[in-house]
Amino acid sequence: MCMGLGELTAESVNAAIAEYDELGADAFLSKYGYGPAPGYLIHYDGKLYDSKAIAGVAYGYIPGLNPLGSAEFSGGEASVARKLRQLGFRVPPTRSPDWVRDEVILACDLVAQNGWNYMSADDPRVVKLSGLLQRLPFHPVEVRGDKFRNTNGVARKTVDIAMHHPDYPGKTTKSGGIDEVVLHEFLDDPTGMHAIAEAMRRSIADDTVIEQSAVPSEDEDDGAREGRLLQRRHFVRERDKKLRRRKIAEFLKVHDRVHCQACGFDFEAVYGGRGQGYIEVHHTLPLHAADERQTELTDLVLLCANCHRIVHNKSPWLTFDELRALAAP
Repeated sequence: MCMGLGELTAESVNAAIAEYDELGADAFLSKYGYGPAPGYLIHYDGKLYDSKAIAGVAYGYIPGLNPLGSAEFSGGEASVARKLRQLGFRVPPTRSPDWVRDEVILACDLVAQNGWNYMSADDPRVVKLSGLLQRLPFHPVEVRGDKFRNTNGVARKTVDIAMHHPDYPGKTTKSGGIDEVVLHEFLDDPTGMHAIAEAMRRSIADDTVIEQSAVPSEDEDDGAREGRLLQRRHFVRERDKKLRRRKIAEFLKVHDRVHCQACGFDFEAVYGGRGQGYIEVHHTLPLHAADERQTELTDLVLLCANCHRIVHNKSPWLTFDELRALAAP
């Protein structure tokens, strides 16, 4: 990015937009020697503005500086669009962001329930999935185009998935690697993957989980079978303070102090008063199974930080018995 764009301010951009409105698009572009933007447009107050021209002219509204000519800097995603978004302006990308695992799971489940046949944009099931995908938090609004996960895009994804099925008789389309990975997981375990998709749909209805899923936790493994949304719900559930207190209270009815149920590590024994009562609580049930009923204390185990990390380190997650076998002296 050139130095000039780095100095842009929201005030200077607003001033350029005001001049654009006053002169009109053709006169504004002609005055400063710009052509129409090929794709990146500022969406502002119900109107569209050529992003590169606005940025170059806005530079001249910074005290002591002159407008930039079109040849003096580059436009596009990595320069103008990024800077304008940083200043709070909406500049949708020219293409929708790549599909993430959670989205592909939902689309693949739809194709599976349709007998591995692709679907049209006017199919009510495609329309419904389009609305669900637009609720998911993984793509910030500023990088969503006007056609983000619309019915045509969703229908196209069902085509990509269906054409990669082993029994599809025709020529396959080009598709992202995640599509084929998820497809084969459905073929290997159709019942389990459908249950995961159903659990994800229920999670989408939970605004708390949706809000907390916008930024992935560093604890989350993007390769985990359940997808990021259910992992986030899993972590939210594990960090429920009421459940944690109840589980520890139950444990202390039998034991003098809390300790890791897998390896026996005792924080208080090692760290003294600073470790008193400290332990992490892990939810042992898969989300697509646990969603079917209320969490019970028997579904929870107390783990030290190391054991808890090892459980979630790779997919599929370790069961408690598997963890305990590894942690045994």
